[in-house]
Parts: sequence; C-alpha cells; structure tokens
Amino acid sequence: MHAGLRTIATAPRISALARSRELVEPALRAAVESLHPEPRRMAAFSFGWCEADGTPSSGNGGKGVRQALAVLAVEAVGAPVEHAVPAAVAVELIHTFSLIHDDVMDGDERRRHRDAVWKAFGTGPAVLAGDALFALGVRTLSEAGGEHGGRAVGLLAGTLGELVHGQADDLLFETRPWTGPEAVGVAEYRDMAARKTGSLLGCAMALGPALASASPPVVGTFAEAGRLLGIAFQAVDDVLGIWGDPLVTGKPVHSDLRRGKKTLPVLAAMALDGAAAARLARLLGSPGPLSAADAERAAVLVADAGGREFALAEARRQVAAARDRLGAVARVDGAVDEIAELCAYLLERQV
Repeated sequence: MHAGLRTIATAPRISALARSRELVEPALRAAVESLHPEPRRMAAFSFGWCEADGTPSSGNGGKGVRQALAVLAVEAVGAPVEHAVPAAVAVELIHTFSLIHDDVMDGDERRRHRDAVWKAFGTGPAVLAGDALFALGVRTLSEAGGEHGGRAVGLLAGTLGELVHGQADDLLFETRPWTGPEAVGVAEYRDMAARKTGSLLGCAMALGPALASASPPVVGTFAEAGRLLGIAFQAVDDVLGIWGDPLVTGKPVHSDLRRGKKTLPVLAAMALDGAAAARLARLLGSPGPLSAADAERAAVLVADAGGREFALAEARRQVAAARDRLGAVARVDGAVDEIAELCAYLLERQV
C-alpha cells in the first residue's frame, strides 16, 4: 500500500459503508426482484447475490461507495435519510448497468473475482440485462415522488448523457496514436474521466439532496464535488490497472498495459519524460497485446518517469477540492468529515 495514502482511521469509514448498505440493500433487492427472471438472475449475479446457475452466494456486489455517498450527502444537508434510498438504489442500478456494458465493450472477462456477465451468460443476454437495469434505475427515480422525483430523473438523464460521452471518448482514445499532434493529453484524459466516472459519482451525491428539496445551488455543489471525486476514483483505478494486486482487483497484473489502454499514469509519464515517452511508444504501439516481460518493462518505465506518483497526486488534489466545495454547503457538523473518511477510502484501495 502506498505509504502516503493511509492517513485516516478506517473504522468510521467502514461504519458509513455498512450503514448505507444496511439501509439500501433491501430496497435494491426488491427492485431487482421486479425484473423478468432472466435479466433478474444476471443482475443478481452481477451484484454478487448468486452464482451463474442461480445458487445463492455470499457476495455483496462491490464496495458500495456510490450508495454511501448518496446517504452521506442527504445527511449532510440535514434531511431525513429515507430520501437517500431511491437515489442510492437508482445509482447502484445505473452503475451496474454501466459495468456490464463496459465489460462487453472492453472485452474484459473478469469482474469482482468472477466471470463478467457477458462471459458467464453471453453477450446478447448481458446487453439485455444492462438495459433492464438502466430502465429500472429510471423507473425507481420516477416513482420517488412528485415534483422532486421529476427533478431527480432530469439529473439522472443528464448523467447518462455524460456517461455515454465519456465512454465514447475512452473508446476513441484507443484508436489514437501515443505520440504526435493527435496523441491524447492529460487534460483531455481528465475531461473524459470527469464524464465517464465523475458524472455518476456526482449524480450519487446530488440525487438525495434533490429529492430532499435542497436548493439548486446546493444540489449543483454536491454534483460538482462528486465529479471531482470521480476523477480521483479513476486516477486510482488507473494505478490499480497497472500495479494492483490481482487477488484484490480480480484482474491480471499489468492488465491495462497489456491491452494498450491509455490511462493517466502512462499519459503523465509520457508528458513528463521525453526519453521514456519514446520507449513507451515503441512498446505500447507494437501490434497485438504486450508480452508479460514487455508489460513489466513498461510498468517500470511509467513509474520511473513519475507517472504513478502523478496519478496518485492527482487523486489527492481532486479529493481536497471536493472537500472544499462540500465544506461550503454542508449544514450538519461532522458531515464533511465523514464524507472525507470515505474519500480516504478511494485513495487507500490497495495502491
């Protein structure tokens, strides 16, 4: 684990994750239960509730960061926590939809230490399951109640547009060269991450306050803070995609490098060190996936050129900016501190 990241005790953060899961999971399971049996089984598999054959499983479907942020945001504006439940359920459904479709688009065969949904059930059924979760997420918010339910659906619709924009950019980045005027720059990558990852975290933080009738400026501030956290989250994910422990990430070591994926540590390394950029371009621009030996060489080059530390510093900077914004609008003493503890978790994830 990176020595500079473990700065906040973990007990309060675990409490927030556990508290939000206890609050949200019954409603999430009830929503999924309403689906057609086939997409329902695939959705339950994706959440870790069952095996591919439908046998119940003890998995919990991921860390629950987004639902926890939804709960903490409602608490921060001093509203009854019940307002967070439809927001958290909708965000979890949309997040899982996006993961299922992302795995199809990227060809990733593993997710959370098991087969990706498309690998377990087939591409067509996986796309259908993702569509079912998408529709269910929208329906959950539309049924949340009155004027504020409509406002929340509008926020979600904007988020979905941003998700598509960010994912489209990410896919197009893979077709662009590593060097030259058409190469992807760090600023351009940051904008993509703000849409692909940040938009949904922003939505998670904004939906609950919106349902609780918070003012538009307050809702907008929560959305912006979540967007900044999303950039941080993506930066740490990029580090894990190169140096993460496969036993923790569920993916092979150097997985992003072996796929030639343009991630923040690599792009930063190329911007920081011209000699490293030339060597990395030769390695990563070769046809076909990298060998294990070449992936290891590339990882060393990226780290030595400063790409790994740049990405971690970027994550810390974005989290600090998010905390500053939240401090200006939170109405409950200690609420921002608890959100900050969850933010620390984003930076601690086995990097």
